[in-house]
Amino acid sequence: MVEHAPSTVYIASPEGDTGKSTVALGVLQMLCATTARVGVFRPITRSTAEPDYILELLLEHSTADIGYDQAVGVTYEDVHRDPDAAISEIVMRFHDVAKACDAVVIVGSDYTDVASPSELRYNARIAVNLGAPVLLVVRGADRTPAEVKQLVELCSTELAAEHAQLVAVVVNRCAPDETDEICSSLDGFDVPSWTLPEVPLLMAPTMGELCGAIDGEIYSGDPELLQREALRIMVGGMTAEHILERLSDGVVVIAPGDRSDVLLSVVNAHEAEGFPSLAGIVMNGGIRPHPAIARLMEGLRPKLPILTTELGTYDTASAVHRTRGRMWAGSPLKVDTALALMEERVDAPELLKRIQVPPSHVVTPQMFEYQLIDRARADRKRIVLPEGDDDRILRAAGRVLQRKIADLTILGDETAVRARAAELGVDIAAAQVLDPRSSGYLDEFAAEYTELRKHKGMTLERARETIADISYFGTMMVYKGIADGMVSGAAHTTAHTIRPSFEIIKTVPGVSTVSSVFLMCLADRVLAYGDCAVVPDPTSEQLADIAVSSAETAARFGIDPRVAMLSYSTGASGTGADVDKVRAATVLVRERAPQLPVEGPIQYDAAIEPAVASAKLPDSEVAGRATVFVFPDLNTGNNTYKAVQRSAGAVAIGPVLQGLRKPVNDLSRGALVADIVNTVAITAIQAQGDDA
Repeated sequence: MVEHAPSTVYIASPEGDTGKSTVALGVLQMLCATTARVGVFRPITRSTAEPDYILELLLEHSTADIGYDQAVGVTYEDVHRDPDAAISEIVMRFHDVAKACDAVVIVGSDYTDVASPSELRYNARIAVNLGAPVLLVVRGADRTPAEVKQLVELCSTELAAEHAQLVAVVVNRCAPDETDEICSSLDGFDVPSWTLPEVPLLMAPTMGELCGAIDGEIYSGDPELLQREALRIMVGGMTAEHILERLSDGVVVIAPGDRSDVLLSVVNAHEAEGFPSLAGIVMNGGIRPHPAIARLMEGLRPKLPILTTELGTYDTASAVHRTRGRMWAGSPLKVDTALALMEERVDAPELLKRIQVPPSHVVTPQMFEYQLIDRARADRKRIVLPEGDDDRILRAAGRVLQRKIADLTILGDETAVRARAAELGVDIAAAQVLDPRSSGYLDEFAAEYTELRKHKGMTLERARETIADISYFGTMMVYKGIADGMVSGAAHTTAHTIRPSFEIIKTVPGVSTVSSVFLMCLADRVLAYGDCAVVPDPTSEQLADIAVSSAETAARFGIDPRVAMLSYSTGASGTGADVDKVRAATVLVRERAPQLPVEGPIQYDAAIEPAVASAKLPDSEVAGRATVFVFPDLNTGNNTYKAVQRSAGAVAIGPVLQGLRKPVNDLSRGALVADIVNTVAITAIQAQGDDA
């Protein structure tokens, strides 16, 4: 018997192809949003010959320190050889995992071996032995509501026969127009039930997966687009005009390389405005295009992935048709789609209550990021993204829109932006796309900017040229209230992003300094570090501005502000210009914000470590408990946040700009898609505060 008993849930199904991984991923995220150490356990692994991609995916999103080998119970061979011994081994290995977790998602078997009616009962036996309640997942595809109800009744009886506790039912892959009817048919059960509609994308293979399935090679095209999902297959056996009539978004066209008319028509259709964005072309039969056609195609520089295979038409079409896309750690679009589906259709608080998840007293990076998204989603704001020509921005925009984090305006040529998003398989249909140079706002913004900068000799002609710049145009949208905030900097310098804010938006009353904080997500808490990105060598007055602004930002994001004014000396012991600057700044902070707990000058170790604080500043209400760290200069702050980020494995979210009347935030030019999504959520939350 283990001393530590984590919350558990066993996700089981009575058959294959239920989309159980979608449900498992969604439940895992729900737990990670509320619980510190969430692990994954797979009682029966698919195979020992190759990694279990579902387990790899879930481990990628878990928060407990559990490795792949530790998360595996037994193999199908072990179960067939001795079912009772296999359960004993599963229980022993699970308890090793449980010791390191506050919650565990247990994912049942997949019916990839010899399936039998008794497999669900065997999963039920495992669940009982692990003390885990069961979340049942059944497939709604090709079933009437009555048939789904009958299946759930049968499964419920099977589980009860083994004394397993059923806590909820998810019917996945339902016909979209039958989800409500299926849900109603299950009202008679004493556990909640939820329905998820069939989403073709979740089972669609990527072009890269198709390439492997046909033992193919890449002939030409943008390698980035091999991640694009193929939503439909078309064999190009008809004439080109009839193929063009039947094209749709995400289709793959199969045709031999000597069908020059088909190849040229499809390549040009993909690039042409008004035609669908295709997933790719497969040239079958080992035939390459005629040299003249190949030269012509090369001159067109098609981005569309074109694959070649030695297989004939029938074998190519059969292999492509059989290939089912996997949701794994390298398929971000599928992951985002699955998470959005679970967030929208499943009542997370109700499910967590039923699997008895206690409240957490710590805040992990995953919990903090989820809370950001949840808060942003609660009161959606419009954020402008000026860099519509950056693939990372488009991928992030798709994720933001899909998870309903914010409404978006993207700047750039609308045709080019939407075409590239479609090529990437990113849905930005809900976003507004504006070209600053042709927008109807240009004259209005130029006139406004001329008025704002007339004291600097600004003319209307110069203002029109300036406002056409994406940073100035986006900033003016925020200033005029057309957008609630702006996120930029993925492809531009910090100065290019924030200079327009200084000129147009200006600072809040009582603050003359625009500064920044990084929200540093450590393993068990979140701290605020300022200023690490904007002010190189702040004066005492600027340090006071930074401290007050940082405390306000911290409070806005749920951090109880206790401010440490950092220096190389603690208390009254040190002397010198640098420490005197910090001492003076601390006095100013106390005058401006008498209720704010602040200590300074103080060294970092005394600010964060209670044992050091008790020796150096035993009577301080901040020492040893600081949550907001104000660095004396940019050199110190920037290097410290990066050292903590790399050495302690902290997640650094930011820089979050502060001191402006309206929110504008700068991205690192190395920003990942997840960083951009977090920054959009932060900007939206800042905008919510502006409404208060």
